[in-house]
Amino acid sequence: MADNPLKQLEKFGQSPWLDFIRRTLLSSPEMKRMLAEDGLKGMTSNPTIFEKAIDGSNDYDQQFEQLVAQGKDVDDIYEALTIQDIQAACDVLRPLYDSSASKHGYVSYEVSPELANDTNGTIDAARRYWKRIGRPNVMIKVPSTPEGLPAITTLISEGINVNVTLMFSMKHYDNVAEAYIKGIEKRVAGGGAVDRIFSVASFFVSRVETLVDKKIDEKLKQKNDPALAALKGTAAVANTKLVYQRYKEIFLGNRFAAMKAQGARTQWPLWASTGTKDTAHYSDVKYVDELIGADTVNTMPPATMDAFRAHGKPTASLESKLDEARNAVNKLKSFGIDLLDVGEELQNEGVELFKKSFEDLMAATKKHRDRIQAGEQRAAK
Repeated sequence: MADNPLKQLEKFGQSPWLDFIRRTLLSSPEMKRMLAEDGLKGMTSNPTIFEKAIDGSNDYDQQFEQLVAQGKDVDDIYEALTIQDIQAACDVLRPLYDSSASKHGYVSYEVSPELANDTNGTIDAARRYWKRIGRPNVMIKVPSTPEGLPAITTLISEGINVNVTLMFSMKHYDNVAEAYIKGIEKRVAGGGAVDRIFSVASFFVSRVETLVDKKIDEKLKQKNDPALAALKGTAAVANTKLVYQRYKEIFLGNRFAAMKAQGARTQWPLWASTGTKDTAHYSDVKYVDELIGADTVNTMPPATMDAFRAHGKPTASLESKLDEARNAVNKLKSFGIDLLDVGEELQNEGVELFKKSFEDLMAATKKHRDRIQAGEQRAAK
């Protein structure tokens, strides 16, 4: 029996990760199947994923009751619930981490979005999570905001695995690559080992398409232009392909050669937000089919993973049609849509959206705590 399309991504050097975590999944036959048959290589989490897991199931009721009985506040409850899931996921993926010499098997846990503009707060939280989770295959998610960049350098220099998030433009990518390399250089200068440090640069895809298509539509309302209309659906893939070319320039060139000689690993690009938002016009596997290449990760929500397993077309697509990608970016700019500006708008918006997701998660946690406390009070009467 031929490998399914997800499993075939290995042939092209790409690692499929699952953008989802739920407690019952981790010990299920489905998890074992994904590792064996899909070639699953890692998992990512975020506040939205945890909010849906906590508010949409009774998986956490027993631990909730224990924590409430211990008098824990909402923040402590949130951390205890989510960190237990991260630890369990790390343990499930640990055999893969070990057998791949720490190349695969990572799980990401996010620093609170409320710290996105707080360098020291981000560093302190990341250090605390790294120590508390206590697993070598955890990655701490840090945003690529201006305040996040020095935090990335510091954390990498301390040997902490970092998943850099909220990246939307070439500018963001350049800044993050530089922050990572500075961290590696600082660690080498201090005599620290770098061969076990792993970092990914999470570059968001579909959100770029959504915003650029919206801007195109707004311009088309003012003046119908077939050349502009033809650019719909081109921005996200073009943007991502050019970032991958920059990855090769930076990490496979002279700048990083000395660090590689010390055992340092390149910082893999990770394609995030790869679920198609506009399925009425675009394939539900568009941001997987068209972005397959070596030294990359594609973290997919369950629906996208299911769709690619069913009808994905694994080919070496990431470095095809590069001239078309460059032309699309240049043409968009000629029409007044600069992807660097789009990136800044999306990052600012992303920070606020992540904060809102975190607030929803904390609200869901508080709701469950209050419900349990109310039940205990009724029982006491």
